[in-house]
Amino acid sequence: MKKVHYVGVIAMLLLFFATSASYAQAKFGIKGGVNLSNFYSGDDVSDNNLKPGFQAGLYVKAPIIEDVLFIQPELLYTRKGAQSTYSNFIQGSGKYQFGLGYAQLPVLLGVDLGIFNIHAGPYVAYLTDAKVKDVDNDGSINGVTDLNRDNFNSLDYGLSGGIGLDFEAAQIGLRYDLGLREVGASGLAGELTKNYKNSAIQLYVGFHF
Repeated sequence: MKKVHYVGVIAMLLLFFATSASYAQAKFGIKGGVNLSNFYSGDDVSDNNLKPGFQAGLYVKAPIIEDVLFIQPELLYTRKGAQSTYSNFIQGSGKYQFGLGYAQLPVLLGVDLGIFNIHAGPYVAYLTDAKVKDVDNDGSINGVTDLNRDNFNSLDYGLSGGIGLDFEAAQIGLRYDLGLREVGASGLAGELTKNYKNSAIQLYVGFHF
């Protein structure tokens, strides 16, 4: 609970700076991109492979010190998770894709270096849905099972950081999310993921005005 409190305080402080920034020069935009996500823990996770997903939402980039320091809060829907392969006589070959959907709020503090920038900050996220998908090696979907949200921690939090390029009406970037809270809570599905935390590599494009 202390970790949640600390992350929340940092996020609120950054949002305070955002509301105090010069919005006359703020850039409002939409963004989207791809995720390559996985679970991690201190245990062996070699059976878990990167799972493709996506993120999409809104952002505001506001200068704190013009052309030097900025803040960028975002509101995103993002899909994270992991996947594991199987191969047996009954099922054949394929993979289980373990997917978690989150409404995520990152608040990023960044430094402008010309059109290049580096940025980092905390995020908090609320779990909206959880499901498992069975996919054959040929890409055919055998089935999708919705999981009980109550078996997972509804709140996730962590740190985000990355690099970006800013243009007149667009931005592109590469970012990494490191979750700091365990995914699972209770029940069979929750117990299977109880020692795991989220991680994701994100490649995104944004368009602002």
